[in-house]
Amino acid sequence: MPDDLLQRYQAARRAYLAHTRSCTRCTDTAHCPDGERLYASFTRLQDAYLAKQRRD
Repeated sequence: MPDDLLQRYQAARRAYLAHTRSCTRCTDTAHCPDGERLYASFTRLQDAYLAKQRRD
């Protein structure tokens, strides 16, 4: 059974990357409000996933 946290982390990454490909306001160092929300979600889930990997 796939890890739910991994799936959510990967989905957040895909959503963030899809947004940055179409948003003219987002750059590598600055994000529009939607881009910032997506990036924050992605990094939060990534940190949680990596922390879980270190514990297991």
